[in-house]
Amino acid sequence: MERETSPRRQFIKSGMLAAATLAAGKSLSAQDNIVIDEAASPEAGPVLAESTAPTTSKDAVRDEYDGFSRYKPSRGNDPDSDYYLGKLVPGFRKAEDGPAPFVTPDLERLPFVMKDGAKQFELVAQSVRREFLPGYEMDVWGYNGSMPGPTIEVTQGDRVRIIVHNELPEPTTLHCHGFELPVQQDGAMTLTQNPIMPGKSYVYEFDIHESGTFFYHSHTAMQEAFGMVGWFIVHPKKVFDPPVDRDFGLLFQNFHIQPNQTISNSWSMDWNWHTINGRSGPFTTPVVVKHGERVRIRLLDFSPMQHHPIHMHGHTFWLTAHEGARAPKSAWIPRNTELVGVAQASEFEFIANNPGDWMFHCHMVHHMMNHMVEQVGPRIRPDSNVDTFLTDLDHRPSVDMKHPQGFATPGYPQGMQGMQMSDKFMKAIWSRREVQGMRATWPMSVHGLMTLLRVLPDDLYQQVMETDDVAKGSVFEEIVKRFGTPETYQKAPMMKMGH
Repeated sequence: MERETSPRRQFIKSGMLAAATLAAGKSLSAQDNIVIDEAASPEAGPVLAESTAPTTSKDAVRDEYDGFSRYKPSRGNDPDSDYYLGKLVPGFRKAEDGPAPFVTPDLERLPFVMKDGAKQFELVAQSVRREFLPGYEMDVWGYNGSMPGPTIEVTQGDRVRIIVHNELPEPTTLHCHGFELPVQQDGAMTLTQNPIMPGKSYVYEFDIHESGTFFYHSHTAMQEAFGMVGWFIVHPKKVFDPPVDRDFGLLFQNFHIQPNQTISNSWSMDWNWHTINGRSGPFTTPVVVKHGERVRIRLLDFSPMQHHPIHMHGHTFWLTAHEGARAPKSAWIPRNTELVGVAQASEFEFIANNPGDWMFHCHMVHHMMNHMVEQVGPRIRPDSNVDTFLTDLDHRPSVDMKHPQGFATPGYPQGMQGMQMSDKFMKAIWSRREVQGMRATWPMSVHGLMTLLRVLPDDLYQQVMETDDVAKGSVFEEIVKRFGTPETYQKAPMMKMGH
């Protein structure tokens, strides 16, 4: 194919880092995700059913389509073209290979067994301790020791059986959100079923005719606010055209947890902890793809009451589906920011044609920093206290607006009270393979509802995902060398641990 012989591909191949000689580690790439469930019984078979080829035949994979380039930022020659902004530009995965594995960074997939013709899953509703940031463990509610719960992944046409065990101190039910199922399986507490009492179990069983992005959750409002949700992905029998090389899921949540607490106040109208798949930036694990691949990302907002305008740097994507169903291609919309409402899911697809480490985040200001809310109780910074106020409760003392160095701009008295990045904190942040080779200062810019999209040429992808001990900044500097202006590049100063 032209992918193997194009000059750009040869250039990329010849520019491999010196780190290529490092010993290969265990691959953690999305393509290496488990497809056969080893925890299932021998007769369980593959998680994903074999899919048929799409009806629309595409020509061989190319570097350029009607003015749109797979390997550099471009638009195309005609907004009415099928290939404008990469709309129907194929990836490298063939339809006969089946759907791309669904990857949820920082979350596990729920195993199943085949029993009496159904894929049988077991969910345990329970209290969970989740580490939002290194050293910041919160008491939330979830399933099977995880918040959000583990991902259920099936194929259109499957019959599923979900056995729910309730280990909570109160009744619960399970609602499979968005499915057109028999009313007795809907999980609406007292409306369609009796509550699942503490220590008891309940069986949900139904056939699935839909395909798309769904989720499961408790149908008790307080429990939802405590985090009881999980992905429920249904792959189509017939792979969508064009097939994607990568398929990711990012689930957004908000919590209000006071500085001296580990339990969320579900009555709050404000939120100071923001998570993606149960983690806050910079502890969120980046989405890593190869240069030129076709990528799908599914966004789910399970916040109690706040919507999220999600912005992706460096790329323009096509909005291809909502939680209801995949949209006809004529209804796709090109965007770089998508507003996802509470309990809504959006899917978008794009060609990863712009190498680099790209911000991928909610654009609400308070959601980009975990500390940008009024706080009560012990402060994050040790030099903040209420002693001055306590000495005279009848009068409010004046506030000195002057900066020690003479900076006296009014209207910004809060300061930026950040988390302490200790040695242990930073070690955990850098412990993920997916962040190898990034600039040393990257954790300073990723907070709250923020994560990263990394688009890497084949050789750099191999360095990051399949080898160990890649030097900080080395991958980013190599991308600048190949695709940027290295003569103007300034290396990042090494971060001092503990600050």
